[in-house]
Amino acid sequence: MANFARSGEMAFLKADKINSEIFSLTYGAMVAQIMKDYEDIEEVNRQLDRMGQNIGSRLIDELFAKTGIPVSSNFMETAEVIAKVGFKMFLGITANVVNPTPQQYSLTFRDNPMVDFVELPDNCANLRYCNLLCGVIRGALEQVQIKVECHFVRDMLRGDETNEIQVRFLEQVRESALDQSFA
Repeated sequence: MANFARSGEMAFLKADKINSEIFSLTYGAMVAQIMKDYEDIEEVNRQLDRMGQNIGSRLIDELFAKTGIPVSSNFMETAEVIAKVGFKMFLGITANVVNPTPQQYSLTFRDNPMVDFVELPDNCANLRYCNLLCGVIRGALEQVQIKVECHFVRDMLRGDETNEIQVRFLEQVRESALDQSFA
């Protein structure tokens, strides 16, 4: 298997960076605005996921363009690319792939620049503050024809020792009828 940690480090060193405090505060302001707009916490969670999906479908192109890593439809190899390259390149952190099976794996990480300065109030107990990350993972994997279900199972904002995102394989998407009609 390729040395994805090295690829992630090289991509991170080459990437344009912003101050992590500004990133955290900007993300927090965006979540606060979505909460004002929708008021219902479950709808806020859906909106964060949807936004993340749109972002992920675009970030995957940047990842491939800037790292030279070839596209793989192998579910477990994509786990390593997400953990060691994607997280490093876009968040400056590295995740670990844990509990891998052919149908699912978890990504664990302690550092998360999205939650600096964040404390959830009691009335936001069901808010999945970083749900955007789940959407990013789903959106990116859909671009390489892998459909997944993704959700947080542990969250340091809720007092857990680490953050854990579980990614469960649903299906390998085949070419659509439209794609086949042009073949």
